[in-house]
Amino acid sequence: MKKSIISASVASVMALASFGALADDPQFYGRLDLSVTNADEGYTTQNGKSGTIIENNFSLLGVKGSETIAAGYDIVYQMEFGVQNTGTEGGSKPFTARNTYLGLKTDAGTLLVGRNDSVFKQSEGGFDLFGNTNADIDRIVGGQDRPADGIWYHSPKLAELLTFNATYVLKDNQKNTEDQQYALSVTLGDSKLKEQNYFVSAAFVDGISEIEAYRVLGQVKLGEFKVGGLFQNSESTVYSNLEGNSYIVNVNYNLNGVNLKVEYGVDESGLGNYFMNATDGVNVENVSDVNVENFIVGADYRISKSTLLWGHYATYMGDFKLNGTKFDLDEDSVFTVGVRYDF
Repeated sequence: MKKSIISASVASVMALASFGALADDPQFYGRLDLSVTNADEGYTTQNGKSGTIIENNFSLLGVKGSETIAAGYDIVYQMEFGVQNTGTEGGSKPFTARNTYLGLKTDAGTLLVGRNDSVFKQSEGGFDLFGNTNADIDRIVGGQDRPADGIWYHSPKLAELLTFNATYVLKDNQKNTEDQQYALSVTLGDSKLKEQNYFVSAAFVDGISEIEAYRVLGQVKLGEFKVGGLFQNSESTVYSNLEGNSYIVNVNYNLNGVNLKVEYGVDESGLGNYFMNATDGVNVENVSDVNVENFIVGADYRISKSTLLWGHYATYMGDFKLNGTKFDLDEDSVFTVGVRYDF
C-alpha cells in the first residue's frame, strides 16, 4: 500500500514536470538543500536530532504560473511540495504541504485562496539571513506560519513603494477554535533591496497558530553592507503567561561574492522553537521570566547560478523560572555546512 501511494505521488510530480516542460507559461521549479550538522542538543535541528547528522533544509518541488482570462484579469496559481525522502523520516511520507493556492490578479490587487505563508511571516522580506536552516528566526520568534484554508489579499504597489496585505483563515475550517484568525501587514520599499535600498514593514497577527503578535522590521543596503533589525511583541493565545518582546539585529557584508553574516537575537516570550523544544515536558503554565539569547555567524557563496555553498555556527542559551525557581536552559551549539541546488 505504501509503495502504491509513493508511486502515485512520484507520478503526480513527474506529470507536473512534464506539463511544465510542454506548456509555455507554467514554470516547474525545485530545490535540493542538504547539510551536515553537528549539534549539542538538537533543539534547533530540522529533525530534532543531536550529534553529527545530515539535514534536509526544506527541499521542494513546485509548479506555478498565470494566465490572462480578460484584459486586466489574470488567474495565478502555485502548487508546491516539500520533499522529505532524503532521510529516514521521509520513508513513508516523502511529500509535505507547502504554499499551494489559486488566485486572481487585477489592477485592484491579488486575491489568493489555499495555503500560503501568512502576511505576518511574509513581512520579514529578506531579513532572515539564515532562513530555512536550523538558524531560522523561528528558533527565536513565533508567528512564522503557513496556514491552510485561508484567503490572502495583496494590494498593488502604490507609488512603487507601499503595499497593504491581509490573511484571513476561515474559522469554520478549524477544529480546535472558534476564534477569528487573521494577519495584516504594510510594507515600504523593496524586500530585495534592488529598486530601493531599504525595506520597512509592520505586521500584526491574531490567532493564527495560537499567537497574537505585532512586529516592526527594517533593512537597509549601504554599499556592500545590509543591516537589519526586528522588534516583536508576542503573546500565546493558549498560555497567557507566555508573553514578551523579541529583538534581532543582523549584518550581511558582500566580500567579492562571499556573503559574511552575523546575527544576534533575544527573546522574552518563550514562543520560539528553541525554547519550546528545550523545555519539552515542562508545565508551561507555570513558566515565567523567559530569557533566551542566540548568536550566529556564517557565510555563503554562489559558485554558479544554481548552486550555493553555505555554512554557519549558531549558539542558543537562556534561562526561565518555573514556579518561581530559576532554571538554566541547556546550551545548544550548532555547526552546519551545506549545499543548495536550485532548478
